[in-house]
Parts: sequence; structure tokens; C-alpha cells
Amino acid sequence: MPDQTRALFRRHGLRCTKQREVIYRVLADCKSHPTAEELHEQVRAAESGLSLATVYNTLEAFSARGLCRSLPSANGGGAARYDADLSDHVHLTTADGKVLDVPDDLSERLLDGLSEDLISELERRTGLRIGRISLQLVVGDEPI
Repeated sequence: MPDQTRALFRRHGLRCTKQREVIYRVLADCKSHPTAEELHEQVRAAESGLSLATVYNTLEAFSARGLCRSLPSANGGGAARYDADLSDHVHLTTADGKVLDVPDDLSERLLDGLSEDLISELERRTGLRIGRISLQLVVGDEPI
């Protein structure tokens, strides 16, 4: 995997360092959409001297270069969460701030419901080109 990670970094114009490799490997293997702080705790097991600032800076670089996505807090006040899975899929945000992947079949149905006509109209009305779609569902306060 180190060779694949180095090649991935090269393709995205990012210098490869041991710290970045460790952070990316842990993030890519993680399904819990960690915050920077949570990722820092997980990474420290393999790289004890790694600072939280390095994790933040690395996640910012990864996000800017398209190696992961930053998922904003649903309530606007919590920490961002990160996802290295860049495939088209839908996220579900719980009241306590956790982010879960919607099952693939349901995610696909939700995304397929966004017609090309709707996307074209959105682009026309905003004057912006849609590059990718990121859909986040937020859990309400009341149980079903």
C-alpha cells in the first residue's frame, strides 16, 4: 500500500511524507468519518510524536487536493468530519454529530432522484457548474 499511496499523492501533486502516509492510511481505513481530533488519537498509536496541528494541516492539504472530503457539522457548531471515500454516496448526520454512510442501495436511489434537468436548472440559475454532488441528511429531533 505505501507504493499506491505514494503514487496517489504524486497524481494529486502532493509531497509524500511518512506522516502524511500514516494519516491517509488511517483515514482511508476508517469508516467512522473522524474529526481531526479523533483521527489524531488513532494515528498516534502508529506515530506517537505526531502533533494535532500536523493532522489539521494534512487534512486541509488532502481536502484541497481532492484526497478526502470535509463534512461540515450539521448544526454548524461542531467539528468537521473527514471522509476518504470519494465515491458518490449519501451521509446521514445524527443529533450527536456522528456521520454515517447511507447504505449503498438507498444512497444510489437518492442520488438517482436528482434529475439532470434539476441539476441543469440549478447551474443555469446560479451561474455555477456542479462538479460533484454531496448529499447529507440530518436526523431530526423526533423519533419515527
